[in-house]
Amino acid sequence: MSVKTYPVELPDSAFSALRKPPAEFIEEMKYAAVVKWYETGLISQDKAAEIVGLSRYDFLRLLSRYEVSAIQYTSDLLAEELSHARGENRS
Repeated sequence: MSVKTYPVELPDSAFSALRKPPAEFIEEMKYAAVVKWYETGLISQDKAAEIVGLSRYDFLRLLSRYEVSAIQYTSDLLAEELSHARGENRS
């Protein structure tokens, strides 16, 4: 996997928000972004783990740290699952 660096401009005062040095702050920003993207269904667990350079197992631990469920259902998928569970779609 090829990795590139992209500059991010932040005010110096940003780092005090989490009381972390710049490198740790940027890493935390990256984690927070992929967790949110996963939570909202924009990316898969595998893609999220790849973006932050973690194994899938470590990404699942990261989700736990952010109190985000590893199982994400859309309302349509949940309705479909419930329909199957009730036997409504059986031929």
